[in-house]
Amino acid sequence: MKLNDPIVKAAKPKEKPYKLTDGHGLILLINPNGRKWWRYRYDYGGKEKMLSLGIYPDVSLQEARQGRNEARALLKQGIDPSQHRQEKKYAEQIAREQTFERIGRAWWENWKSDKTTYHSNAVLRRLELNVFPLIGHKPITVITAPTIVMAIRRIDARGAPDLARRIFQTCGQIFSYAISHGFIERNPCADVRPSDIVKPVKTTHYARIGEQDLPLLIRAIDEYGGSVLVKKALQLLLLTFVRSGELIGARWDEIDWDARLWRIPPERMKKRDPHIVPLSTQALAIFKELGEITGSGEYVFPNKRNNDRCMGDCSLRHALYSMGYKGLMTAHGFRGLAATILNERKYPEKIIEIQLSHLVGNATKRAYDHAKHLPERAQMMQAWADFLEGQAMR
Repeated sequence: MKLNDPIVKAAKPKEKPYKLTDGHGLILLINPNGRKWWRYRYDYGGKEKMLSLGIYPDVSLQEARQGRNEARALLKQGIDPSQHRQEKKYAEQIAREQTFERIGRAWWENWKSDKTTYHSNAVLRRLELNVFPLIGHKPITVITAPTIVMAIRRIDARGAPDLARRIFQTCGQIFSYAISHGFIERNPCADVRPSDIVKPVKTTHYARIGEQDLPLLIRAIDEYGGSVLVKKALQLLLLTFVRSGELIGARWDEIDWDARLWRIPPERMKKRDPHIVPLSTQALAIFKELGEITGSGEYVFPNKRNNDRCMGDCSLRHALYSMGYKGLMTAHGFRGLAATILNERKYPEKIIEIQLSHLVGNATKRAYDHAKHLPERAQMMQAWADFLEGQAMR
């Protein structure tokens, strides 16, 4: 006889456990302590097995029957319902453990392989400061487009729209990584356009002075009373107009004294291409001065707290601030300043672009171009150094 709700409710405990049957393997087991357990009894692989379906009244008769029917449907497919439940629980546990932060860090470890240390660490730091505290603890499977929108809008609300856009792009890359590794099936960032959630801003360039203010800047650097290493770094930025990260990460084994060249390896360059800087007489002299200070170590500009690391980029920024150039000049601004003045003096654009490491084309062409026109570039770099020397005397 099939069970009904009055029969199930009225079943009283006895001295020993006993059971009531509903048919097709569904059983209600009544224990001496009064607990009533739903069970599904079935055969699999020639063995009798039992599947728990919950406790009455938390699980009603109708719900127990539904559980039995679902188990029977699995059996028809050749699937053991007990094994299926264990695998499902394991998958859910794994999903809970695969948080956005855990997947994000796994993505970063994979992504950083062809990036400079400075750039990759900056991207990780952005996540640690702006994203992980908000959604890092969430399983990546439950993060939706509204969750991402909330996180990005919080960043934008701080007055950091450019940072918000960068982080949105990074989150999209993390979700793509999660898809490729089978953690999720859809990228929630694909449903959102950054322009819909981040306020538009007018594009601005790195702050830099004009040529008319160059003599004053040169004198300010020459008279800088802070760290000698920072002072020399700023002077070399003027003379070489490399990126600040490329300068502060310089190693002594990169300097070719005989050829008067600074050979920066690809792993330290923004575009992962090697770069050569012809050294003017003035630049070479500064490197020789620095050699007497830090030449026994690995880095030209070692960190003052740890010689196994290079100087921090913020040192250059703070020096410019202390000289009164906050909002007027940045470390990156030296590149634009040099490019503008050299262009106005009719140096070939291609020579300037190569020296700025603004190489175009595929990797093979860029790898070839980096060493082209070295005599012309050396002449230009010496002329630039002589020009700066003349400006210092104005």
